[in-house]
Amino acid sequence: MSQLYLVRHGQTLFNALRRKQGWCDSPLTEVGIKQAHLAGKVLRERSITFDHFYSSPAERACDTLEIVLDELGLAGTPYERVKGLKEQNFGVFEGLTEDTNPPRGTLGFYAQFGGESEEEAAARMAACMAELMAREGHERVLAAVHGGVLWFTLLAAGKEHLARLDNPQPIPNAAILVCDWDGSYLTPVELIDPAEGQGVC
Repeated sequence: MSQLYLVRHGQTLFNALRRKQGWCDSPLTEVGIKQAHLAGKVLRERSITFDHFYSSPAERACDTLEIVLDELGLAGTPYERVKGLKEQNFGVFEGLTEDTNPPRGTLGFYAQFGGESEEEAAARMAACMAELMAREGHERVLAAVHGGVLWFTLLAAGKEHLARLDNPQPIPNAAILVCDWDGSYLTPVELIDPAEGQGVC
């Protein structure tokens, strides 16, 4: 059984300002940098040997992965930036405050405004991760991604019953989602909040 470790980026400037951040980008804050270091320490303590590394092309994800690699003693290790791992595109709502969010449960909202529907984003992300894990020699893979990638991966696996998903901030910055890959499907097995030092599901 292969495994994919998905690490959400650390806190960014737009996170701190409560601004929508899909395909637009903003840098990690000091808090976000510390969160990324903590995620790396959690992985180091688990003594996991990764064979491949990937990141969303967003600066916030790349910076997070590079910090994690440094904590793993792998500074300078090459990794691939993959467009399919980008966050959902929020169209003209990019950069606006979270107050502009549609009511929870509203589907297809952003597709009307030049963005992606939830179905489009989830399908893109899932297809990308499946393609990566199907590559030869991918047994323990680490990828720096976004909250939406973790969210849609949990939902696709039927994890919507998790109490964590009912919280206002269900996927903390620098959270690590561990997934098993059986050659066809990703199955989430653990969601780790580095700030708590343990799994939350």
